[in-house]
Amino acid sequence: MRRLIACLLAPALLALPAGAAEKITTFTLDNGLEAVVLEDHRAPVVVHMLWYKAGAADEEPGVSGVAHFLEHLLFKATEKMEAGEFSAVVEANGGSDNAFTSWDYTAYHQRIAADRLDLMMQMEADRMRNIRLTEEDVETERKVILEERAQRTDSDPGALFGEQRNAAQYLNHPYGRPIIGWRHEASELSREDALAYYQKYYAPNAAILIVAGDVDPAEVEALAQKHYGPLKPTEGLTERVRPAEPPQLAERRIVFEDTRVAQPYVIRSYTAPERDAGDQETAAALTMLAEILGGSGRTSVLGQALQVNSNKAVYSSAFYSGVNYDDTTFGVFVVPAPGLSLQQAEDEMDAVIAQFMKDGVDAEQLARVKSQIRASLIYEQDAVASLGRQYGAALTSGLTVEDVQQWPAILEAVTENDIMDAARLVFDRKKAVTGWFRKPIELEVSQ
Repeated sequence: MRRLIACLLAPALLALPAGAAEKITTFTLDNGLEAVVLEDHRAPVVVHMLWYKAGAADEEPGVSGVAHFLEHLLFKATEKMEAGEFSAVVEANGGSDNAFTSWDYTAYHQRIAADRLDLMMQMEADRMRNIRLTEEDVETERKVILEERAQRTDSDPGALFGEQRNAAQYLNHPYGRPIIGWRHEASELSREDALAYYQKYYAPNAAILIVAGDVDPAEVEALAQKHYGPLKPTEGLTERVRPAEPPQLAERRIVFEDTRVAQPYVIRSYTAPERDAGDQETAAALTMLAEILGGSGRTSVLGQALQVNSNKAVYSSAFYSGVNYDDTTFGVFVVPAPGLSLQQAEDEMDAVIAQFMKDGVDAEQLARVKSQIRASLIYEQDAVASLGRQYGAALTSGLTVEDVQQWPAILEAVTENDIMDAARLVFDRKKAVTGWFRKPIELEVSQ
């Protein structure tokens, strides 16, 4: 449950904290590599990130999990380094490195002393185009990702429930596939599968370089030209076009039962628009709606009605994440108090939403939510790594630097009417997936 709540309630990035980036510079190399430099001279440290505009949603059908699989394989050998040498060199130079895969992007990053940036670019450029994969490497890492799936998904009923809900939410769009892959497909991933994805997407014209910290933009551009400039782009690589969802005409419902369930809950997610370049107003209103309805805990609309005033829930919330390349979701969930059935919890949740639609937004609450988010971000986002990740996720999801910079003002301008318009847009049960998470019913009755 803690993992679910942490994912759903990750705070929206509403404002740039004071002092986090003194100057933002952009440039693009002739081979298509885009770059963003975020200057912060408070410490002699740099964060070097390479983001690829390709993730799990860009995989071909039948090879789910290959994007994440390839992320693992990129720590193997290249033409210049042996397997494992990349991370060993970073550590030997006093730094740290890691990587992560999402549906819309794959990113690799290092945090290290500023005077080691040249070395980081040299190594990262090498593995952009020059990995060497053996069948032994593939076999070893395939076992690793299958064990990762066993530990994080197959052994966790909440993760399995989330996987099934995503599959129900997206019948045709690849967001319905798990990032780690369906087990029956991940177990068959081959060297050829990994290389096909690598050769297409691991290219300068499908990548964004983010450098944040104690750097000079001119020097960063010179280093990028030196190491990334000679790399050849993938010819014929076009903008991402993914299979579209058919119109959803009826609510979809899931009842997921597992003997390992410790805490039952009801959750509903609605199809919702994402943040679009040059058009972020609806997403901003949805961001505020999530905070007002459930994101601010016990002071939220759901929290006040179900936790404070009636003790009908031990937890309730709402969630929305607009940083997606394609349509995203808006959701609500309720963990019922002991003795309350999931049907009763769902009815209570619906009653609160219906009342909210009648009453509208409280102006004082909106002002309070804006103030709380603004204050929390000053503390939470005052780090170059966090800021770099903000820009990387946004740019690989179709937004621009200007969109990121304008986002705080757009959020600040959101009105009560904007929020209610957004609520009317998303709260359509015909475009929703409702899920119940519980023990098998016979066990609940016997207990």
